[in-house]
Amino acid sequence: MRIQWCLSRGAKSIRGVAVPNRRSSSSSSSSVIKQLCSGLQPAIQEINRLLSEPLSAIEAAPFSSRSPESKQFFPGYNQKQVLFRVHLRVCRNKSGRATTFKKRRATPIHQPPDSRRLAVRSTARPQSSLAMGKGSRDDRLSKLPDDILLNIVDRLGILDVARTSVLSKRWRRIPAMLSKIDIAVGSFRLAQDRSNVTSDDVVRASSTTVEATRRMLGNRPPSPYPVHHLSVQLFLGDDSISIGQIVANTMATQNVGSSEFTILTHKDGRKCTYDEVIAYGRQLRSFVDACPVAFGGLTRLKLEHLTLAQSDFPEIFGICKRLEFLHLFNCDVEISSSLQVEHPQLSQLEIINCRFESGVDLKWLPKLALLTFKGWLSQEDPFCVGHAPLLQSVSITNIGLSYHKMLKLSEVLGKATISDLHLNFRCEKIWVKPEGPRQLWQVFRSLKVVTLDNISEECDLTWTLFILQGAPFLKELCIQVWDNVCDMMVDEEERRKHAFSEERKDKGAGWEGLASDFKHHNLAVLRIYGFQAECKFFEFIRSVMEAAVDLQGIYLHNRVLCKRRNLMVPSTSKYPKTYKQKMSVRNKIYEGNCWMVGIHFPG
Repeated sequence: MRIQWCLSRGAKSIRGVAVPNRRSSSSSSSSVIKQLCSGLQPAIQEINRLLSEPLSAIEAAPFSSRSPESKQFFPGYNQKQVLFRVHLRVCRNKSGRATTFKKRRATPIHQPPDSRRLAVRSTARPQSSLAMGKGSRDDRLSKLPDDILLNIVDRLGILDVARTSVLSKRWRRIPAMLSKIDIAVGSFRLAQDRSNVTSDDVVRASSTTVEATRRMLGNRPPSPYPVHHLSVQLFLGDDSISIGQIVANTMATQNVGSSEFTILTHKDGRKCTYDEVIAYGRQLRSFVDACPVAFGGLTRLKLEHLTLAQSDFPEIFGICKRLEFLHLFNCDVEISSSLQVEHPQLSQLEIINCRFESGVDLKWLPKLALLTFKGWLSQEDPFCVGHAPLLQSVSITNIGLSYHKMLKLSEVLGKATISDLHLNFRCEKIWVKPEGPRQLWQVFRSLKVVTLDNISEECDLTWTLFILQGAPFLKELCIQVWDNVCDMMVDEEERRKHAFSEERKDKGAGWEGLASDFKHHNLAVLRIYGFQAECKFFEFIRSVMEAAVDLQGIYLHNRVLCKRRNLMVPSTSKYPKTYKQKMSVRNKIYEGNCWMVGIHFPG
């Protein structure tokens, strides 16, 4: 062992130094201490260097074991070198000379590598009651009841949990009592960025995930402690079947609550060819057919970058009978047709940048409560809601291109009655068609909160009042107006190439406006992000104040900062900053009327 070699070298360097006893003077003691420290310094530096080395083996394999096969994941380390601080003390022989080191029982390392220091203690100092000597084999933490230890370990990540399992025989059985198990593909952060990942990285991460799953689940004995949450992130391929079989065995022998599969592809979607996404789809179908028990017990499933046959999606939905959450990213079917979704338990559905040319038919989803739909290429309606009586929240995001039709919310939402609506226009063409209150009555009759994000600065705002007219019980209306240069395509040639609209962005959102005698009795809050001291904002706010008789507060925020590129609010901003400017804006909005509505400027 490298640390033991350092200890022996330090012992040789101080052998023969006279160690003072308790009756020695302070000056002689300090002199001897300096000699001891000088002799020990090389050994201390070498041990600190060893303890400060990056633990790459642990990061690559989120588990630990005392079995011989685990040595391949910890080359050059033993457990005490990786996981423990070494305590030493200098001992004296009969002649009062320093002779050797005696290594005391090791204690767990809780500090980061930079703060690890070698503790050199003299025998003249009495041992603390917390020290781990021959008479005390466990620390106070290990003496806690199982329930308290389990509560502590449950708050740790999978790497820290694996490390605690090697502290003692008592700690070794703690991971088998965990109620939350989250296994990821490794420390490569492959799920976030696969642009520079090689096939060797994927193979290494997949084998590590298989071994981690086997260590955490395969060796878990039957236990009265249920697994409340089980999450496994894995790459699609041959190793995924091994992981699925281990998870299936766990579901058969353990009480498993929520369980999740996040299935990743080897390549990012931007680099995948058509043949590759079809191959990924076939691999997924083989995975499902090989592990029906595992998929039958899933409550959450995330898929990406694959194309399935037209009949595959319904069959997978039929196998995943407990499924409550489904996330589809950049998915498609082989033949240009619509995706039909029918499931008795599905309560949350996310469809992101998928290419279903004929849209998505949410035919029968009796428990669906939350729907998120982002981006579509279809020239028709991207989706339509059939039987979804519990649907409450709908979020729709899209970049309106020239060929996109104007959506009528009364048609795409069908007979659903929602309470929360979020529309994001991504600073481009308005793709919602204003409708009258009769058409929107079924959809908007229980609507409470509406958020309209990223409306382009060139657009008028009066068209948004159709929501106020169609939602009699609306409580809060939030509007964000700005041109986000981080997301917008500004090059004219590129815009024409990608079919961006060359017309005014709110051309298709024409509306006759509110009736002169229209009154709204429930709107309480109006929020505007990106407010500017301009006429279109003044006119819009006055229209809302005239219609909303019980309006309690108007909150006018400045433009939102772009956190991704740290862009500041431009100097040309017309947002009122001084007290005089704010009073001037209030006066222009009130326009001589005595409205009892507070106007606030949060900034």
